[in-house]
Amino acid sequence: MTDVSRASRAALPNAQPFIDHLLKIAVRGLSQIGGQTVTDVPQTYRGLPSADGPRLEPQGRNLRYAAIAALGLGRMADDVQRAALDGRTAADFALECQAAALRQTEPGAAALSLWAAAEVAGAADSSLVAPLATALDGAVDTVVASWILMAAVEVGAEADLLRDRAALRLLAYRGTAGVFAHTLPPARGVRGHVGCFADQVYPIQAFARLHTVTGRPEHLAVANETARRIVDLQGDHGQWWWHYDRRDGSVVEGFPVYAVHQHGMAPMALLELAETGGDDHADAVQRGVGWLTTHPECMEPLIAPELGVVWRKVGRREAVKASRAIGALTTSIRPGLHVPGLDRVMPPGHIDYECRPYELGWLLYAWGSPQRSAA
Repeated sequence: MTDVSRASRAALPNAQPFIDHLLKIAVRGLSQIGGQTVTDVPQTYRGLPSADGPRLEPQGRNLRYAAIAALGLGRMADDVQRAALDGRTAADFALECQAAALRQTEPGAAALSLWAAAEVAGAADSSLVAPLATALDGAVDTVVASWILMAAVEVGAEADLLRDRAALRLLAYRGTAGVFAHTLPPARGVRGHVGCFADQVYPIQAFARLHTVTGRPEHLAVANETARRIVDLQGDHGQWWWHYDRRDGSVVEGFPVYAVHQHGMAPMALLELAETGGDDHADAVQRGVGWLTTHPECMEPLIAPELGVVWRKVGRREAVKASRAIGALTTSIRPGLHVPGLDRVMPPGHIDYECRPYELGWLLYAWGSPQRSAA
């Protein structure tokens, strides 16, 4: 298993008090799942008004998010884990996720659960390796392929073949400037050239982690190239933009800006990249975290400490996903082609009052320190 220290926090001295504040909020938020089985962890918590003030309503279920919560809480001290999980450790929770993953067929949940069991509990069930290999035989999401790669690295020698297959699958469809499409192979149609922020971040993390076990410079080079691209395109106020063009590496559509990209996903990938010998993007990480409080798109706060949440995103005031469709269509005609005046017609500033458990999990994973809990 690979230990990744959080020594990079020292590179962000001005942000540390704020990061500590966010960690407390994330633990408070994840404590809401403490008494639940892993299969009952909600898809989301929706913020709603009430006579007693704002409240959270759990909606749906998501095993993926349970596994990410296990990964995140696994980076907290044992007493914090037990307080949040109703007496269980993160290792206990990870093993419950793995057991649940064995009873279902969704590869994303399986990959995350195997990764969590291997990293947090040190007890991976290798019977999940074969189904994940099968998932790589057909079309697969870039995100899922990256999670499979991460899981395989953590499992170790018995998953080396799976590890190498996942890496090759990702590399086969990498576009210009290291930008990955949303699916492998890319889908046909007007959205086939588009990859979202997650499609860039998880490969950065996966290839950086892969480099720690192979020592091959080409693996680190892959992570470096994709990281440089998203950093070069970062917004003036630290925004990590949403959609990218795999053909020329440009931004297809910037909004929504997701809070988890700012506080969790970009930091966990970019800090790990630096810690494994890659480029140092600490300044970009700090700008991204800073956006949570200095966001120019809206007046309302994005952080609700009393509820244990960071609200999900700031998007455009628009019909459902209209700007995404417009951006995909225009850039499918010509890379870099955008409708002029979109910011005036569909101005950014709408807050989505929702928070998903995985968002808090990645926040903890990005900034916590590896623990070794006993299952």
